[in-house]
Amino acid sequence: MLFRSVIVDSRPGGGGTIGVDIVAHAPADGHTVVFTTATIAVNVSLRPKAPFNVLRDLAPVSHVLSVPLVLVVQPSLPVRTVNELVAYAKARSGALNYASNGAGSTSHLAAEWLRSLTGTQMTHIPYKGGGDSITALIANEVQLEFNTVVSAQPQVRAGKIRALAVTTAKPSRVLPEVPTMAASLPGFEIDNWYGMLVPAGTPPAVIARLNAELVRALKRPEVNDLLLREGAEPVGSTPAQFDAFLKSEIAKYAALIKQSGAKAE
Repeated sequence: MLFRSVIVDSRPGGGGTIGVDIVAHAPADGHTVVFTTATIAVNVSLRPKAPFNVLRDLAPVSHVLSVPLVLVVQPSLPVRTVNELVAYAKARSGALNYASNGAGSTSHLAAEWLRSLTGTQMTHIPYKGGGDSITALIANEVQLEFNTVVSAQPQVRAGKIRALAVTTAKPSRVLPEVPTMAASLPGFEIDNWYGMLVPAGTPPAVIARLNAELVRALKRPEVNDLLLREGAEPVGSTPAQFDAFLKSEIAKYAALIKQSGAKAE
């Protein structure tokens, strides 16, 4: 059996564009891949001057994971459903603060989508990440936010924050008692998904091999069980399925960014 070294090169900055740019301009031989989140679709509209074009310079390998967001509130808020939250916010226009993981993040755009659909007025308070925003929510610096199930569920279980709804079409396996946003607001569906891409021009046979190995890894019981326990849903799509999904996400986020007026930090 032939073993190869795998180097993980984390390149933060530019809302994820720095790391993606390296891969977009790497040799198209299958030895350089990018594991990215939904921000790659957000950035098409949020950062239009990025030095690469997602659809031109990258080729999809697989939609890897779906990580639901969950709408959580400060327990002191006298609401237990999405509809009660909307009614409470309307009765106190502008009085509520909502956290996000940064301007243009999925957590920000989800909250702006909620605000737009319901006609509520709330103040956006951006934080550097999901941990900081949950800390602020527990401290009542903000009263609500959308955060990933992975980050939020330990605090929900501890009773430090209250979950009202998850943002995926189906309930989360780690929070099965929490309803979906779509049950209150039909069509409301958003998640912090993960995907793998390679430089455009990578031979189809190489992409097929990468896809097959990735899907096989996701199906291993120990990998699948670990991901599900954390709140991440394994997907493992074909390259064609991920291509169609990515294009639909780019269009969705373009509309949400235009609607919210979100700007890159």
